[in-house]
Amino acid sequence: MTPSISVQPGSVRATRMPRRWWTFALVAPLLLFLLASFIVPVLMMLSRAVTDHELADSWPKSAAALSRWDGEGLPDDALARTVAAEMLATRQAGTLNRVANRLNYDVVGSRTLLYLTADRMAAGAPGNSLADLVRIDPRWANRTYWSAMRHAAGPLTSYYLLASLDRRIDADGNIAAVSREQAVFVDIFLRTFKISLVVALLCTMLGYPVAYLLASLPERRANPLLILVLLPFWTSALVRTTAWVVLLQTNGVVNGLLEQAGLIDAPLQLIYNRLGVYIAMTHVLLPFFILPLYGVMKGIEPSAMRAASSLGATPLTAFLKVYLPQTMPGVAAGAIIVFTLALGYYITPALVGGGADQMISGSIAFYTNQSLNWGMAAALSLLLLIPLLLMVFAGRTMARTVPA
Repeated sequence: MTPSISVQPGSVRATRMPRRWWTFALVAPLLLFLLASFIVPVLMMLSRAVTDHELADSWPKSAAALSRWDGEGLPDDALARTVAAEMLATRQAGTLNRVANRLNYDVVGSRTLLYLTADRMAAGAPGNSLADLVRIDPRWANRTYWSAMRHAAGPLTSYYLLASLDRRIDADGNIAAVSREQAVFVDIFLRTFKISLVVALLCTMLGYPVAYLLASLPERRANPLLILVLLPFWTSALVRTTAWVVLLQTNGVVNGLLEQAGLIDAPLQLIYNRLGVYIAMTHVLLPFFILPLYGVMKGIEPSAMRAASSLGATPLTAFLKVYLPQTMPGVAAGAIIVFTLALGYYITPALVGGGADQMISGSIAFYTNQSLNWGMAAALSLLLLIPLLLMVFAGRTMARTVPA
């Protein structure tokens, strides 16, 4: 008679706990490094999309008074006097630029209004009432400028997010569309998602046969081909994009070959347009689709296809019913990786695309490096991040629902 061995659940948990703590201790330095060097800086940057500190830090008394103002009509003399005093003080201290730039983002002309008024008061003009400010510049009788200051009083704001969607808050506090000349971001967002989606589809169509070939060949023949797939990783994206500029230009290699073959009579416009962007980005991002899919295909047993054939399935039916569903996690992973990387591409569209082919990353770079409007850069980044997270979640859900 075989003796029975009983294991207490508590003893199993007791033995697992030290292992869990030891595993956590091993990965803790990496987690702390990622938290300090990546997560916290990104969150701090994105927080600028919903915070507004320029006016509140420079004009604290005016910010408090503007927050108490109901926004109806024009402000009273006490609020006007407070704004005038702090405007003059920051002009003399050389810090008026922060408030002037912030208000000018909302209402064009605010910068000149503030500097002109401050200079006039510094020269002796009174600023003790709203009427005094109106005598300096009649624009102070326009409620739009006061409403802009009220919206910028902080500490939280919807200005940057609304501006990223070509919207603004009018003088009455309602959300309104900006002028047609200023409405640019929605079109850029749609263009960015369209280009990224087309590039992901092109990589899927071109990369699936390549991954299938690599997974089907013997290793001695597949390894050299895999090295060719990996070869672009050893070359800078800037170098690869510049190479496509040379190949696709009017007197480049591609047009020369087509003319010599008699296929065209005049050079085609293959660069500085959307076609050049598609070609260059697909070439750069194609390995990111092939490698995840190749890993999934290598794990599929060939016996499954042979079993389907033995049961009477045609090669096409066996592929569609047996092989393709098993590769869908790799397809989803590769497409999401390509789509994600394409959303943030900046160098390739800037070099091979025209003015109508620039993506949202170019606008983010402009507001970060040139205009130093970090609030707009953060808002554009946040609006780019939200659909991306939804895409990743949808991809994970689709991969889980695919039958094994």
